[in-house]
Amino acid sequence: MAHPYTPQIDDYVKWNRSTGQVDEGWIYFVDDDYITIETGVRDKPNCQYTQIERHKKIHTLIVCHHWYWHQLEYLKTRRPNESRRDQIGNTNKDVHI
Repeated sequence: MAHPYTPQIDDYVKWNRSTGQVDEGWIYFVDDDYITIETGVRDKPNCQYTQIERHKKIHTLIVCHHWYWHQLEYLKTRRPNESRRDQIGNTNKDVHI
């Protein structure tokens, strides 16, 4: 690959694992060692424990360590005004959280 992909928050990726398993979702967290990919969101059950909670969703995340990043396929971003070329071509860009 001419320009390796650098994962960034709010990118939508497909993880094509060597085992044949495929996961896809939004990048939720980025670190030098790993990222998390949000593969699902669902409502919390309405019960006595969640009535006063501010956060009403359950997020399902998977961890992808940096040695697997070559298996990631960039699909799109939800960041406004940023093209796919900007996503793939800028590998020296700092990630700010």
